[in-house]
Amino acid sequence: MKNLKLFLASVALVMLMTFNTQAQDKTIVELAVGTESLSTLVTAVKAAGLVETLNSEGPFTVFAPTNEAFNNLPDGVLAMLLKPENKDKLTAVLTYHVVGAKVMSTDLKDGMKAGTVQGDKIKVDLKSGVKINDANVAKADIKASNGVVHVIDKVILPPSLKL
Repeated sequence: MKNLKLFLASVALVMLMTFNTQAQDKTIVELAVGTESLSTLVTAVKAAGLVETLNSEGPFTVFAPTNEAFNNLPDGVLAMLLKPENKDKLTAVLTYHVVGAKVMSTDLKDGMKAGTVQGDKIKVDLKSGVKINDANVAKADIKASNGVVHVIDKVILPPSLKL
């Protein structure tokens, strides 16, 4: 029984290491495209014309909202943001989720503020788990070739944006 547990733990470790190695070979966009729970984010990034930017050298840190996070926006907000005439607003929302540096979870300090590509700052809260503004980090430190992704459970909106 002990050998079986050790074997299963070894297999899990190898699989995790393989995923991390494969993830590091992909850009942030390539990672998101390959993750079903981030398909709405991918759609939004394409609609905003940010694919080329987020495929560039970086480094970037992306706080990536899940599909469920986008679904929890007030009724009609996502549809409104995805309209071509609202590309500037969509770009502002998406770039508010991006920091122009590679920030791992171990770099975070409680109460710190980080400037986003959009221009406003996000706040880190480490009192009960890891929060970015009022979004919980569901999965941290997914390494990409051009930065890192932290999956969050809420779409964070820049304070300067009027919807």
